[in-house]
Amino acid sequence: MTVASILRRLPLRTSAGAFILDSGLQKWRADEQTAGALHGMAGGSYPMVKKVDPPLFLRGLALTEISVGAALLLPVVPTLLAGAALTAFSAGLVGLYLRTPGLREEGSVRPTQQGLAIAKDVWLLGIGTGLVLDALTSRRQRPVAG
Repeated sequence: MTVASILRRLPLRTSAGAFILDSGLQKWRADEQTAGALHGMAGGSYPMVKKVDPPLFLRGLALTEISVGAALLLPVVPTLLAGAALTAFSAGLVGLYLRTPGLREEGSVRPTQQGLAIAKDVWLLGIGTGLVLDALTSRRQRPVAG
């Protein structure tokens, strides 16, 4: 990995990683009411979630966010792996946005006021996809003979 590739990816990895890590840590400390609310919202869009106990769901979500955030922040985690984890996680968030009634204007992908907080997660999908594409298309630079 070149210094240029590390520097090019650093703002993307740190901004997304810090944001997601913080979100996961907040969920880890959340109460039962928060667990119930998040479980209800996710269960409405992803029916398989309804089978999971709300506090267990919240712990799993928190661990996922902590893991993805840490993977992005730790430079020893390859960009392709960290980007793929972010892409998968954020695709779930975008799916939640698209499937949950009331978050989008009728017949549109434009968010309602209630959907704005979740619609903004599309930037995470863009960052994850960008990291994956960058890792896949970057070539190792040969030292310049001099």
